[in-house]
Amino acid sequence: MKLLGIIGLSVSLICSLSCGSSGSDANSKQKQYVIMETSMGKIVMKLFTEDAPKTCEHFIKLINQGFYNNQVFFRVVKEHVIQAGCPKGDGSTDCGCTVKAEFNQNKHVVGTLGLARDTNPDSGSSQFYICLVPRPHLDGKYTVFGQVTEGLDVVDAIGAVEVNEKYIENIAFHVPKKPVVIKSASIVTK
Repeated sequence: MKLLGIIGLSVSLICSLSCGSSGSDANSKQKQYVIMETSMGKIVMKLFTEDAPKTCEHFIKLINQGFYNNQVFFRVVKEHVIQAGCPKGDGSTDCGCTVKAEFNQNKHVVGTLGLARDTNPDSGSSQFYICLVPRPHLDGKYTVFGQVTEGLDVVDAIGAVEVNEKYIENIAFHVPKKPVVIKSASIVTK
């Protein structure tokens, strides 16, 4: 009786693995996009799920939990990046867990979505940045996991807001004088 149960379980497991793999092959051709509604307009970003799978999985999980809703872009550095993903809104915290770096061949061009970190390459968490201009000196040193496909004008507008300079651990944070809020973030599969 136990042998029959084991055989049945094995057949069931093989079937579920087969069905799962064919389903994931179909899904791998679909692309995942982030739709971020901000107080200054909508930004759409394509995720690089093949080049940075763990980072994208982590980002999607946070988005689905509503983590980024009502957060602010706490750092706006003209001719560099805009940055968000700190629950306190000042760059001092993150979601409490990290993702191992996934350096890849993608370059830091206008609209690049990257995972912010400290000096430890594997310290990326929930803070992300979007490049306002090409930043080749960051290539291969930060995880690039997406690209803005719509709303570059919104990114540029955020990048042009008036800021106050603030320092945390000798890093200059250019904090918008008027908060730029991420009203909501969601995932769409196409």
